[in-house]
Formats: sequence, structure tokens, C-alpha cells
Amino acid sequence: MRYSKRILETPSSFIRDILKVTEDPSIISFAGGLPNPISFPQEALKKASCDIIDKYGAKVFQYSTTQGYLKLRQIIADKYNANFGLDIKPENVLILTGSQQALDLMGKVLLNPGDKVIIEEPGYLGAIQAFMMFEPEFIPVTLEDDGLNLDRLEAALKQDRVKFAYLVPNFQNPTGLTYSKERREKICELFKKYDVVLIEDDPYGELRFKGGNLPYIGAGRFDRSVLLGTFSKTVTPGMRIGYIITQDNELMTHLITAKQSSDLHSNIFSQYLVAEYLEHNALKDHISKITALYKEQSDAMLAAMEEYFPKYVKYTQPEGGMFIWVTLPEGKSALDLFYKAMEKKVAFVPGDPFYVGKHGVNTFRLNYTNSTPEMIREGIKRLAEVL
Repeated sequence: MRYSKRILETPSSFIRDILKVTEDPSIISFAGGLPNPISFPQEALKKASCDIIDKYGAKVFQYSTTQGYLKLRQIIADKYNANFGLDIKPENVLILTGSQQALDLMGKVLLNPGDKVIIEEPGYLGAIQAFMMFEPEFIPVTLEDDGLNLDRLEAALKQDRVKFAYLVPNFQNPTGLTYSKERREKICELFKKYDVVLIEDDPYGELRFKGGNLPYIGAGRFDRSVLLGTFSKTVTPGMRIGYIITQDNELMTHLITAKQSSDLHSNIFSQYLVAEYLEHNALKDHISKITALYKEQSDAMLAAMEEYFPKYVKYTQPEGGMFIWVTLPEGKSALDLFYKAMEKKVAFVPGDPFYVGKHGVNTFRLNYTNSTPEMIREGIKRLAEVL
């Protein structure tokens, strides 16, 4: 056989395939998870790019260390220490080529074929695809309105060969749901009892436009905790700058080795550029503009759904992030709906790729961050006609 078993059994990204279809400008797309381009601080980044060349010269064009630019790692550590009362040091931070690379590295470091991975159901399809390359057995745990089902989580943690759990507690992808403080505490106590690594992915946590910030489940609370972050949603996705934070020194050593074998180091020009931008611009003020924009777009979508959608269609009401999760009556296929919606020139992501081993599910994901309120209203109206 010419190709590896792992690549033959790993499906292509459903969303990337859909995005090809939605390149037609006449289609209103709620399919991607794209930040709104009007939120990119282009002028500030332009200045920062010139400044780093003037200040650092050839350094910004040279090979660099695997762990990443020290100043950027210090800025990241300082942010989490100030905002969450943690005790993160630069050596606890590994700069990545997007936080998506973290999923690949965690799989390389921890998984052998047949090992088990706990994931949310529904869960982030990019994580499912990344972990699938390492041939694990997935243990999906039902996601409820305020977090994972605790009984099912503990039953999963008790199983043999469980290596890690992957969770997105803030404005979860795909549902937009956020774990409650009470559920976070109970999940933390469960993980303290079992020798399983907890990966908390937090790409959307700063994009809160309702309510108050919540503590992390594991960060700073037990050694087997890993926190993932990114600048893709707050500064620019094209730079592909993400990071892993862990105080497990042994795990960090193995992650660095795995990254060396993957790409030596992440783009150093981008690291200097992001660090320069963060050093000389108020990120909180910039994020406030993004959250105000996303609140307007979320409100527009929810208002249009309230007006146009049939009452039997249920949906989440996020407090931040980028997504709304829609549930149709039992027995209805969101995939069938997708093809009918495309005839009306409106697109979304059917729920199937967010599950392991389920097909024809009755759920789908809507993204509101990359459309104007007017486009959102028109797109929801078209979708409602199909419903």
C-alpha cells in the first residue's frame, strides 16, 4: 500500500472543503470561523513591522530557538499572571505555528495507536482531525448547557489507556457554550483523582461580550494541566502565532523535541512583530472594539433567528466567541438541509464532523463574525425559508 493507514483514515477538513464551495461572492456564508477582517490592526502592525527591522535588523530574518522569542513568551506569561493570578514563567510557554500545532504536538508526545482520548460531544472538528492521525480511540462525553456531563466524564477517566482530555470551556467550538464556574470546579476535582492530562484550549476566551470572566479548570491547579492560546482571534490569524502553557517540565521538554522535528521553530518575524505590537499598543482596548463588533453581529443573528426561524428550532445564545449552535427536531438531517440551503445561496456547517461515529445529525453551526448585520439578516431569512 502506497499510503499510510493513518492518512487514509483521516478525513479532509469538512470546513475547508465547504469554504471552497462558498468562495462564490453571491453566497452568504456562516460556515467559516473567520475573524472579521475589519478588526485587524493593520496600521499598527505596519508600523511594528518597520520598527522591528530598524531595531533588530538581521535577527528578525534569522533562524531562532525552538521555544520562541523570549520577550513574547514573557508578555504571554505576564498576561496570564495578571489576569488569572497564575505563576507562569517564560520557560512554561512554547510558541507555536497557531494553536492548531499544539494538537499535533500533544498527539505526537502522548499517543500510541489504541490509546484513548476524551473529547466533548459535540467537539472541535480540527482537534478530532488532528488526533485521528495518531490512531486513538475517542471517548466522547456529552456537553450540557453548563459543561461536560460529570458522570460520563468520570466513567471515561476510569478507563484504561486514557492519555488526555481535550476541552474548550469558553464559548466552545461548535456550540458557543461556556462551562459554569461550578461545573469547572467539579471537573477539576475529577482530574485531580486520575492520571490524565487536561488540555484546555482557549482561543475565544478574550472575546466575551456578556457576563464576567471565569477561572480555568486546570491551569495552575495541578501539574498535568495544559493551556492553549492564540493571537489569531485578537490580533491576526495570518501570522499563525499560538502557544502552549504548561508547568509540567517533563512534558514541555518532550513538546520542544516534537516541535524541533516538525518545523524547528515558528515564524520568528511574526513573533517579533506580535511582541512589538503588544508592547506598544493597548491590547485590551483593541479587544474591546472586537467584542463590541461581535456583540452587534451576534445580536443581529439572534434577532433574525427569533423573527424568522420556526419555533421548533432551538439554538444557543452565546456570551462571547464566534458561534451559535442550532438543533433541529429529532430525525432531521442538517446535512440534507445544507444542500437545500446552498440552493438559496446560504451556507453553514452541518453537525456531522463535530461528532465521532455519528452521521445525519440534527445539529449545525452558524458563525456570525464575518458578515455584516445586513448580510446576517438576509442569510437567516433565506435559511428560514428552507427550514
